[in-house]
Amino acid sequence: MHQVEELSARVKSQAEEIQRLRDENNRLKGEQGKPEIMPNVEPKLISSEKERRSPRPHHKDSKLQKIVVDRQEIVSLDKTNLPTDVQFKGYKKVIVQDIALTTNNVCFLKEIFYSPSLKKTYLAPNPAGFEGQFGPSLKALALTLYFDSGLSEPKLKGLFEQAGVFISTGQISNLLINHQQSFHQENQEILKAGLSSSPWQHIDTTATRLNGVTQNCHVLCNPLYTFYCTLPHRDRLSTIDALRGGATRVFRFNNDTLTLVQMMNVYANWQTKLKKLPFNQDLGEKEVDEFIRVELAGLALFKQKWVKDCLAITAYHAGAQSDLPVVRTLVCDDAGSFHRITEEVALCWIHDGRLYKKLDPRLSYNRLLLEEFREKYWEFYRKLLAYRDNPDPEEALRLGIAFDKLFKTQTGYRDLDERIIITMEKRPQLLLVLKHPELPLHNNPAELGVRQRVRKRDIILQPRSVSGLLAWDTFQSLAATCRKVRSNFYEYVRDRICQIEGQPSLAEIIQAKAIELNLGASWKPVEPRLSYKPLLLQGWLR
Repeated sequence: MHQVEELSARVKSQAEEIQRLRDENNRLKGEQGKPEIMPNVEPKLISSEKERRSPRPHHKDSKLQKIVVDRQEIVSLDKTNLPTDVQFKGYKKVIVQDIALTTNNVCFLKEIFYSPSLKKTYLAPNPAGFEGQFGPSLKALALTLYFDSGLSEPKLKGLFEQAGVFISTGQISNLLINHQQSFHQENQEILKAGLSSSPWQHIDTTATRLNGVTQNCHVLCNPLYTFYCTLPHRDRLSTIDALRGGATRVFRFNNDTLTLVQMMNVYANWQTKLKKLPFNQDLGEKEVDEFIRVELAGLALFKQKWVKDCLAITAYHAGAQSDLPVVRTLVCDDAGSFHRITEEVALCWIHDGRLYKKLDPRLSYNRLLLEEFREKYWEFYRKLLAYRDNPDPEEALRLGIAFDKLFKTQTGYRDLDERIIITMEKRPQLLLVLKHPELPLHNNPAELGVRQRVRKRDIILQPRSVSGLLAWDTFQSLAATCRKVRSNFYEYVRDRICQIEGQPSLAEIIQAKAIELNLGASWKPVEPRLSYKPLLLQGWLR
């Protein structure tokens, strides 16, 4: 059976390679390759939602209780065709929702005063929010439709023109990008409040182009907020940058750095050269790069990168030049850029389970083995969900034993058995929920945040300037956070534009809800120094 599966996979791979070479040969001769015509069958889905979710009773709230009635209007009945003995019995209430899309243009008569002695003219300023040619409601609506609803600038222009507003796409671009410093500042406050709200955070990345150059958007979130931070790369240093809110990189050398470098199997003679760095002082990136270029020139490039990562990790855990809290646990996929930064890492069960569904056995017997194992896989997942709702030390012990039993299974289907071994190697990260029941079992919140950026990228393609990219990050963060704390994004933006300050800041809301949810109840108080034992368990010596 092993040979049949292996030969089947090899034939499939060789057929794809042969077709690729044929297409390349045709292109070199000036012809076209084989057209990519999708078969008229349903594509294979790798989603596990139906298997892992248990059916729940559906309950629909009444929307009439939430509708605000703006006006009442009496509807009369034509009495000409009614019997003569009819009696009036009151009214039946019927609520109809409607919206008015019209202009609200205003002409300000601004007082002017002149001082002959000073030869100076005094002009009354516009009310707050009415700076420029457009009012606060239009500005807030433009920001809402562009960043929260996904409309493009041409579509915004068309909508406003149909409402009777004369505006160009250049003016719309200015409304979306320029003079947003107060929002950028509040976005940083949201990040600080979000990092303080729990010792664990979701994280994920996706590509974003800036004027044709590929960047990477890092999405950091938990149940109370979402923060977007677009950076040039997606390596471990960039992950630390995202956790620090995009601040300037800082490095530090101390005894912890030596411990980390030793774990990375860097030879002792190179460790000795590291001691030439200033001890326990903040270092800039140029200074560190120059030191590595001169002192570690003979060290392999990938190990030079490891040394630089270790210096950045040490500075991060020391809180160097940052008032942001240090994240203790990341909930993420198995990308290397997320590992070895925090004390612990909780891996996503859905990512791991997706790899089982990608297996494509040729033999029906192997397909049956795969199906039976996947049923057991998601059955165990549902037990972990139940444990999160009612954590118990004895149940945690039983689940640990059940995990070992399940993922030491030998089915006889080699590809499946190899996949099971890989899952077993991730035991500490997949079962971290037994130690911290507050942890989610998947990274869906970060992936949903990534999906919002992908949708925007599909519609608008890319920002053209750094200020435009910063606006993308800030307002997508604000919009996503408003949804999580159930705040009206349009009203929030309009409140800030008008400088009313009638709505509390999103950071204050996050702080209040964090006390209520207590997302870090199972974590002990932070120790003065980074504990490296969890790092050892999570693969520092691999």
